[in-house]
Amino acid sequence: MGTLDETPLGNIWVAVNDVGLVAVNLWGDRRRFEQQVETLTGCVPVLDDDRVTAVTAQLDEYLQKQRTVFTVPIDWSVMTPFQQTVLQAVAAVEYGRLQTYTDIAQTIGKPKAVRAVGRANATNPMPIIIPCHRILGSNGKLHGYSAPGGLETKAWLLRLEGSWLL
Repeated sequence: MGTLDETPLGNIWVAVNDVGLVAVNLWGDRRRFEQQVETLTGCVPVLDDDRVTAVTAQLDEYLQKQRTVFTVPIDWSVMTPFQQTVLQAVAAVEYGRLQTYTDIAQTIGKPKAVRAVGRANATNPMPIIIPCHRILGSNGKLHGYSAPGGLETKAWLLRLEGSWLL
């Protein structure tokens, strides 16, 4: 587990296991994050190591507009099968592009599961790395973001990527 300190979004915590990334936390609260990771994975987070450094370095590059694609391995097993399917589709949404919950539901072959797609997106354990901020409401407007700052944070990330002009 490690942190990227003093970003425009505050401290960003990350946790990895032997498979890959298991969680990203934009709240900056270490104890809350440790509890989240323990609940998600059933184990105590690994302290700083090269895998953590790789994730924080890529996040830092992203926040400096020097990275558009993340290459860190993800441990998809910390998610339900449905959440894996949804978030793999979300992960495929390219930097600077936007899709709606309806688009994702259609992409995964479940066009009537728009609300379930929204819920899976809302419980994304790896925001930014899995770019749930690139998903809009079915009306094309900003809708929900569980990180601190909510829609303001989502809009900030979209402006960073040049895909949302307010």
